[in-house]
Amino acid sequence: MRSFVFVCIAGLASVALAQKPGLPSGNGDRQPESVSAAPDLKDMFESKIKAEWEALKSKDKKAYADMLADDYQGVEVDGRGERNKSQSVNELAEQSAFNYTLWGYKLIPLGPDAALVIYESTLQFPPTAQVRYSRVYISELWVQRAGQWKELHYQETRVK
Repeated sequence: MRSFVFVCIAGLASVALAQKPGLPSGNGDRQPESVSAAPDLKDMFESKIKAEWEALKSKDKKAYADMLADDYQGVEVDGRGERNKSQSVNELAEQSAFNYTLWGYKLIPLGPDAALVIYESTLQFPPTAQVRYSRVYISELWVQRAGQWKELHYQETRVK
């Protein structure tokens, strides 16, 4: 399954990189942010990811759901397989992260409406938890839909 996901992401990346970025539309209104046009895109994604983690920490289902694409798929280190948007949102009540640290952001533009963001997180769990800390390497695929950036795919891998 992992090789299939890797092949799909590699295929999407090669198609996106082979395309020329589109020109902004001349509609006169505020232009939606695009990977090729926004020099501070990395800061924007860092802010979105921080908001995502705050929603997870506070178990804010609405804020978390608003960040995810309707066809979102996520894979976490727990080995329970892929989750769709509704499964991920409904699992918030089960989350036990007490605190987190995010670092090492890397942005890989995949075209005007897609980007891959890679970073690491250290999770701290409550003092009563069997495991107190966990470090994960995370890749998120973000796409722009209807002028808004949404997270389409989430993949985390445990780091020892």
